[in-house]
Amino acid sequence: MRELKIMTFNIHHGVGTDGRLDLDRIATVIIESNADIIGLNEVDRSFSQRSDYMDEIKYLAEKLKFEYSFSPSLTLKCRFSKNGGKYGNALLSKFPLVAKKPHQMDFISGIIEGRSLLQATIEPTYSLPIHFFVTHLSINPFLQRKQIEFILKHTTALKNTPVLVMGDFNLRSGQKNWRRLNSKLNDLGSGQPTYPSKRPRVQLDYLFGNNHVKAKNIQVFDYLPEASDHLPLLATIKF
Repeated sequence: MRELKIMTFNIHHGVGTDGRLDLDRIATVIIESNADIIGLNEVDRSFSQRSDYMDEIKYLAEKLKFEYSFSPSLTLKCRFSKNGGKYGNALLSKFPLVAKKPHQMDFISGIIEGRSLLQATIEPTYSLPIHFFVTHLSINPFLQRKQIEFILKHTTALKNTPVLVMGDFNLRSGQKNWRRLNSKLNDLGSGQPTYPSKRPRVQLDYLFGNNHVKAKNIQVFDYLPEASDHLPLLATIKF
């Protein structure tokens, strides 16, 4: 079996618990984690003044020399970008991304904050393709259920290769929607509180895998907790 180090991290558009925008702190957390693949939530791309209209995923990828992919959950008109200001999920990878696909999960028109599912595939030279999905679920239980059904439809279709799903699920272990998700995918690190970052009490951020994935050394990575309002969840996966 081979191993990869993966991490999921809600970066709160780079604004830390001290109210300061500082993407370099986010980059430092990633460097210190030594993760190979990182799923990110609440990432801005020329979105608004709150993040100085930065293209945050491009900045991080260039600083870290990683490949990246992005899926917008929300798009606004922006004078700094002809494609609009975007906010959503992202993936950073030390490996080439051979496939990238954003999926929208807007099941009810008029929802203020849309949701999305980012799908990306890597092909390590020594292994089968590995499929990664990054998402950030709604806090509404009905919308969560619809989003989980959508995720399971896409992930269970990939039966013969490793699949990882990561992100901020706004769920607690044991809840009905968690059980729906865990009925088809395996929670790799249940019971690891990630929020709030200064004194974490609840787990909102998860790593799920199919039966082709095993995990070890699962930990909440508490280096520079002031970098975001969430702490990242870090694990070594075997496949």
